Amino acid sequence: MDRGIHAHARTCLRGAKEIDRTFRAVRLFSSRLPGEGVPVSELDAIYYMVTSIFGYEMRHILCTYCGEPHLDRDWFSVHPHRRHLCAGCGRHFPDTCIGIGNPICGVRDACDVKTLHPRPSEKTVHIRQAEFPGGIQIWGSNPAFIWTSEVAEEEGIHVHAFREDGDEPELDETYSEVAVDGVNLDPAMVRTLMAQMTLPSLKNRVLSINCPACLGSHFSVGEFAFTPVATHTCAKCGNQFAAPGRLRKTIANPLPAVLARLAETAPRQPQKHDLGLMPETLSPVRTWPTRT
Repeated sequence: MDRGIHAHARTCLRGAKEIDRTFRAVRLFSSRLPGEGVPVSELDAIYYMVTSIFGYEMRHILCTYCGEPHLDRDWFSVHPHRRHLCAGCGRHFPDTCIGIGNPICGVRDACDVKTLHPRPSEKTVHIRQAEFPGGIQIWGSNPAFIWTSEVAEEEGIHVHAFREDGDEPELDETYSEVAVDGVNLDPAMVRTLMAQMTLPSLKNRVLSINCPACLGSHFSVGEFAFTPVATHTCAKCGNQFAAPGRLRKTIANPLPAVLARLAETAPRQPQKHDLGLMPETLSPVRTWPTRT
């Protein structure tokens, strides 16, 4: 699969896409931006997606020492904070208020981009893996960081389905309801898992867990969707329980088990993707005795 920033561009409303590709970086030009344009990196876009999916606002934050636009990554991309570590000069600096930094916000502010609330897709699809031996690809929809169309974005699950290797996808749409081999996929679980798989600090901690009392599938929501805990509380019966396995603190999402069952009847083994992002750890604050 391609990785990076996916761009759609049309010369007229509802016209054909003249650009429909994934790029490692995108440079944006506008009369309101510097003449050389402003680059947006893959990392900027990845963490914009994560922070957006977990429901946090972002700000354009500049290092008070060197002026470098600040990007909060991994743990910091989902925990608003005031003290930041600059990736440019390596110094800690305080911001004027608690928040999460992403350079994309500076581009959005400069271009006066307004956020349009996405509308739920009205389309549904039921597919069988055997009918698409070229493979299927599934994404949870997330808001574009630049959207200048007058038409609102669609929200749901985006699907590519291929009849043959190398062909254009026969299905290339966003759906409110997706069923694969008779198994319904929950859009919230798909979207949440996509963000969870991106955060290096959550690696191997997102598991499919059943409540031992009612046997129902547990789904961690809110802060628990990105905060591993030792004790889970079942939303169905209220039972508190620990997840089995060697890891004490975990996050529950039923989707990994669903995808594993679908993989058993897939025409080919699903690909595994590791973005290779490094975890951002909290650096301890040290105090040293005063020497006289």
